[in-house]
Amino acid sequence: MEENINEKYMRMAIELAKKGAGGVNPNPMVGAVVVKNGKIIGRGYHKFFGGPHAEVYALEEAGKEAEGAIIYVTLEPCSHYGKTPPCAKKIIDMGIKKCFIGSSDPNPKVAGKGVAMLKEAGIEVVENVLKEECDEINQVFFKYIKTRIPYLFVKCGITLDGKIALSNGISKWITNSIAREKVQYYRNKFMGIMVGINTVLTDNPSLTARIENGVNPFRIIVDPNLKINEDCKVVKNNEDEKTVIITSQKNLFDENAENTEIQLKQKRLVEKNKVKFIFIDGQKFSFRKMLEEIGKAGIDSVLLEGGETLISLAFEENVIDGGEIFIANKILGDSGAKPFISGFVREKMEEAIQLTNVRNNIYGENVGMEFYFKKYNEMEQD
Repeated sequence: MEENINEKYMRMAIELAKKGAGGVNPNPMVGAVVVKNGKIIGRGYHKFFGGPHAEVYALEEAGKEAEGAIIYVTLEPCSHYGKTPPCAKKIIDMGIKKCFIGSSDPNPKVAGKGVAMLKEAGIEVVENVLKEECDEINQVFFKYIKTRIPYLFVKCGITLDGKIALSNGISKWITNSIAREKVQYYRNKFMGIMVGINTVLTDNPSLTARIENGVNPFRIIVDPNLKINEDCKVVKNNEDEKTVIITSQKNLFDENAENTEIQLKQKRLVEKNKVKFIFIDGQKFSFRKMLEEIGKAGIDSVLLEGGETLISLAFEENVIDGGEIFIANKILGDSGAKPFISGFVREKMEEAIQLTNVRNNIYGENVGMEFYFKKYNEMEQD
C-alpha cells in the first residue's frame, strides 16, 4: 500500500514537471510534491531557465509545515550553486524528514552529491521511484548534459504511400488539424527546429510554435550555398534573433578580401536581420558535424521537419534519437510525388530500417507512429 501511495505522489510530480516543457531548456524538467500526514502541502515545477527549481516552489508553498514532511522529486536535487542555490540545502533547511527521488542526475556537478548531502543531514532517501517514467521526461537533458550533442527528433507528415508533397511541391495540407496541433507541441518542446533550404524557398514557413504560452524554437536552416531569400519569413520576422543558417565556410564575409555577392549577402543577413551563422567546410555536410556545431551554440535539442534530403541523411548516419511519423488517410498514387525518404538500396527485407519502441497515436482519421531508437539515463555512456 505504501509503495502505491508513493508512486501516486511521484506521478503527480511527473505531471507537474511536464509543465516546464519548452521553457527550461537546456535545464531538465523537474516536479516536486511535499506531503505531510497524508495531505499535499506544497507543489512546484521548474518553470523557466534560470528560475527557481521545483523543490523551491514546493517548499515555499509548504512553508513552516514542511518541517517533518516528505518530499517527492522527479530528479535528484542539485547540490551546487549555479543560477540558483542548491535545492538539497533548501530541503535540509526546511526540515524535510524523507525524500523520494525518481531519476539520478547525470550532471557531473550533481551526480550523487545531492543524495549524499541529504543523507549526511540525516534525511532518509529512497531512490528510483518510477525511475523509467522520470527518465522518460528528461531524455533531452540526459543526452545533452553528457555528450553536448543535441537530441534529434524527426517529424514528418506523409500520405499512405509515403509522400510529403505533390510533384509540383505543394504540401499543404497532408495531415489533419489535430495532427498539426501535435506538431506545435513539438515545436515548443524542442529548442531548435531544422529544415532544408528547399523547404524554406518552396513553403516560406514561419517555423514558430503556435501554442498558448509557447516558446519559439531556434529556426535552423541548412543552406550550403546561401540561397535563402532575404524577404522570406524566417529572415524578415527575426525579431527574437533565433534564425540560424548553416552554410559553407566559403560564404563567410571577409573584411580583408574582395567579396562575392553571396558573401555580401551573408554580411547583410547578420547586420540587418541579426541572423546567426554556423559555418562548415565544404558544401555537403555530415549530419553529425551539424549536430556538434549546433550543440556548441547551446541548443540541446532539434526537431527535424524535413525535407527529404535531410531526413534521408539523418537516417543514413543513424543520428536520430526518436520521432513521430504522421500518416494521413490520403493516397496520391503519383510516382513523381516527393517521398519523405530515399536513396537507400535494399536487397533483403531484413535490411530495412525498423522503428523501435513504437507508440501508435490516433489523431481523428490520421495516425502517428511515435518511435524511439535510443534511450538515455544516468547509467549509459555514449
